[in-house]
Amino acid sequence: MGWVRVTTPLLFESKLLCISLLYLLTTVSLSLYISFSKRGCFFFSSPLIPHPLFSYPSSYGEHKHALPASHSTCSSPVFFSDYRIAFEEIHNICRNRSLSSMNYSSPVLSYLQGKGETFAGNFSAQKRRSFFNHEDDQDPVPCGFLRDFLAKESDRVAMEQCGGVVVVSAIFGDHDKIRQPKGLGFRTLEAVCFFMFIDDSTLKGLNSHNILAGADSDMIGVWRVIRLFAGGLPYDNPAMNGIIPKYLVHRLFPNAKFSIWLDAKLQLTVDPLLLLHALLISKDADMAVSKHPFNVHTMEEAMATARWRKWWDIESLRNQMETYCENGLQPWTPSKLPYTTDVPDTAMIARRHGMASNLFSCLMFNELEAFNPRDQLAFAYVRDMMSPQIRMNMFDVEVFEQVVMEYRHNLKREGAVPAAAAEAATAAKAARPIRRAEPVSIKGSKCENYLLKMWGEAIDDNDGD
Repeated sequence: MGWVRVTTPLLFESKLLCISLLYLLTTVSLSLYISFSKRGCFFFSSPLIPHPLFSYPSSYGEHKHALPASHSTCSSPVFFSDYRIAFEEIHNICRNRSLSSMNYSSPVLSYLQGKGETFAGNFSAQKRRSFFNHEDDQDPVPCGFLRDFLAKESDRVAMEQCGGVVVVSAIFGDHDKIRQPKGLGFRTLEAVCFFMFIDDSTLKGLNSHNILAGADSDMIGVWRVIRLFAGGLPYDNPAMNGIIPKYLVHRLFPNAKFSIWLDAKLQLTVDPLLLLHALLISKDADMAVSKHPFNVHTMEEAMATARWRKWWDIESLRNQMETYCENGLQPWTPSKLPYTTDVPDTAMIARRHGMASNLFSCLMFNELEAFNPRDQLAFAYVRDMMSPQIRMNMFDVEVFEQVVMEYRHNLKREGAVPAAAAEAATAAKAARPIRRAEPVSIKGSKCENYLLKMWGEAIDDNDGD
């Protein structure tokens, strides 16, 4: 019987070659997976909702004009807990706080009732300042709603029934698109309400794309849309109307335990429960907000506001800063640590609703009505001067870029006024003179010490380089 010689193919005779081929196949497969993954990563702790949240008509362009961000999608400057841990912990907090509120065991802020000259009452600077020291829970604090804020009864009921976490945004003047959040966990919609406030012109813009065309339609994906019509808005300035849901969210949603405010130019890209757990609960904070990417001192932000004409009344900006300096506002110094800045980027605000955050929001709103809706200018004044103090997590800009996608405002506003009226409004705005501040020396100014301290810090920093 003859022997048959079996030969091993040359391809498998080299162990090194076999290992190299295995490595090549593994890395190619991994690269393809990452390339085609919607998140650009292959790790995420939450099972995601598998289906699209809303199908927009192609004409709407909800993903046009995204601003580039420098962060990597596969590395994060913030640690996110496992989804199930975050869900259970927030669920338990909301349940326990509901029970404690039923037993009246936790302090509750009392609000001023009745009718006022304006929506916030039009109080003097000294009267507003008197509410900063809140030692008695029974003393009512002015917090808006001293004039009518008209909404449908069904909307009011829906807002009151939101008893856990609420995500809030607003679009006035058809200024932005309604965008669906990304990365929602499979149980998030059980625990989180999404509400979007819009006005007439925004509704017209949506209707032009056959969105919300039905009379009874009030949902766009996850967003419950609250329509506020012209007669129900307390301010002529759309930006000031937008401040109402931004800072009075605890009054619009009296039973919510946590909230996230999003400027409508932002799209949330992280589950809101993971966000709240990372920015508030793990930090034991009442509120979380991003640092401003450039400015550190309030006065720097005021100068930038005037220079770039973000607010037309320059003289009122000077009066605002003089008022704050007179009442104790100081530039940032290391004595304010752990805060490393006095200027936030308030495009996203996370809150744990409670005495401190509610008081801060009320005091902020009163200052914004008194001067202008540029909330960075009043931020440090309220934060530093209020009592009890608020525990605030001012996180880095890199975190902000990791959790949201930012878009440009609408270049063409479908729901805007007709062309002739728009031209007339543009002409009127151009004709309105910018109210410039009178040139004055800082000598004798109420902000003289502030400015000298601020400039002194800048000189010291430069000398140390």
